[in-house]
Amino acid sequence: MLLEVIATTVKDAVTAERHGADRIELITGILEGGLTPSLGLIEAVREAVSIPVRVMVRPHARSFCYDAEDVAVMLRDIRHIRTAGGLSLVTGVLRADRSVDVELLERLLEAADGIDVTFHRAFDEIPDQLTALNVLCRYKQITDVLTSGGKATAPEGAERIAVLQRLSYIQQQPSILAGSGLTAEGLKDFLEKTAVRSVHFGSAVRVDGNPLRAVDPGRLEAVREILNTWKR
Repeated sequence: MLLEVIATTVKDAVTAERHGADRIELITGILEGGLTPSLGLIEAVREAVSIPVRVMVRPHARSFCYDAEDVAVMLRDIRHIRTAGGLSLVTGVLRADRSVDVELLERLLEAADGIDVTFHRAFDEIPDQLTALNVLCRYKQITDVLTSGGKATAPEGAERIAVLQRLSYIQQQPSILAGSGLTAEGLKDFLEKTAVRSVHFGSAVRVDGNPLRAVDPGRLEAVREILNTWKR
């Protein structure tokens, strides 16, 4: 069971690694759903932890549709991240009709030059998620899709996530990374309903469940223990 944890600081990343995370999603702007962190933070986190780090590439929170200037910034960010070495990416791009922007996605993947990519929760704005997953499975670089099943939270979207998980299993990629609104208290029930093998935690493993506070070792260890003992 893979446990990905959001980090917004070096301390977050170090705490997450020490207390059970398998992978870091590095972002800034947590209240906006995650934005591209600074190059200084990216480099510092890469140096501070040994577990994999996936870096958000999202220039603003206005939408998941990007103009030419936005795209130029995203391409620059990807090149900087690739040059830093030892990192992966998190991104997602949509057309105005809320389908996957395949042309832009291919430009970003080309710039990433083989780096693994998570397609983030832009996926949850797509009306036809099954078709979208079939589109994303064409790209070997896209190893994960972060989703709450098209709902505000993953528990609310459990039924859809179970369907996506079955399709992902048949196609053998990308992995379904369930996230948003997961808690230690409801995790076993969620795993039973969905059969996912990868989960993504943010606020629920922070002090008092507050997204603006630090990662809480006790809360994170509680989630890790559930995942360690889970058998289906």
